[in-house]
Amino acid sequence: MMKSLWILLTATTLLSAFEYGLKPEKVNDNVYCFFGKPEVMNTKNNGNMVNSCFVDLGNKWLVIDPGPTFAYAKEAWNEISAIKKMPVASVINTHVHDDHWLGNGFYLSLGVDVLGAAAFTEEVNPTAVTRMEQRISKEAYAQTSPKLPTILLDQNSTLHIDGTEVRLIHVDTKAHTSGDILVYLPKMQTIFCGDVVFNDRLPSLRDGDISGWIGTLEMIKAMPVEYVIGGHGDAVKRVALDMTYGYLIELRDEVRAAIENDVGIDVAVKAIKMPSYSSVALYDVMHAQNVEVVYRMLEWGDE
Repeated sequence: MMKSLWILLTATTLLSAFEYGLKPEKVNDNVYCFFGKPEVMNTKNNGNMVNSCFVDLGNKWLVIDPGPTFAYAKEAWNEISAIKKMPVASVINTHVHDDHWLGNGFYLSLGVDVLGAAAFTEEVNPTAVTRMEQRISKEAYAQTSPKLPTILLDQNSTLHIDGTEVRLIHVDTKAHTSGDILVYLPKMQTIFCGDVVFNDRLPSLRDGDISGWIGTLEMIKAMPVEYVIGGHGDAVKRVALDMTYGYLIELRDEVRAAIENDVGIDVAVKAIKMPSYSSVALYDVMHAQNVEVVYRMLEWGDE
């Protein structure tokens, strides 16, 4: 009996003590980010393939995407607290994909509000098994449960924290997803774009709309920002959005030409290679799928 109890306690301790080895990188005087690997989620990275960022607002931290698990969020918070110990003002979820927000539970346990798009109520089933749970180790996923934002946004909103204006731009058209939120801090000339911006791996269009996505990127390009921080990739200047923008423009044009020339979808998927992007991480996984998705969008005039 005692031996069984000891085994159970040991296993529970191991499950709750998983460590990623996270280290924050300083982006500018106010921003620190944990940059993930250019990979899909698996049992080796355990979801550490996404960006999670912290903004120093003076007396409070603002968290942009708490990451893929409870353990990740807790470890990132401990690392940031070692830099400057102060409470969290709010957590922002940039969109509905679970690698970005499954860390919500940690911050909710601290009594912190989490803000996200109203699309969460339509796009996310909190009782369903998540992609993360299916694909990473049980040790890393321990203590994690899907916790949706506590404050839902369906339009632009502005926060004023410690004298800093934080603009939450609700993207009204479908871009990367149906509920993308951009976090813009004018004073710092910094914008957090979530997965509207990738710069070290190919983006996925499975839940997006190519025309809305391109339009959103063009809006960002016109803004007076110095730092552009995406959901994947460690480029943080204005050039950070160039790869996604260039890829989407070329993909749209190639698929449009195929449709206009009566090239069928099966042939187009095989023929549209876009070799200038073939060395980008996840090209082999994402590109053919993207061609098919965009073909179906444009074929019916959804652009």
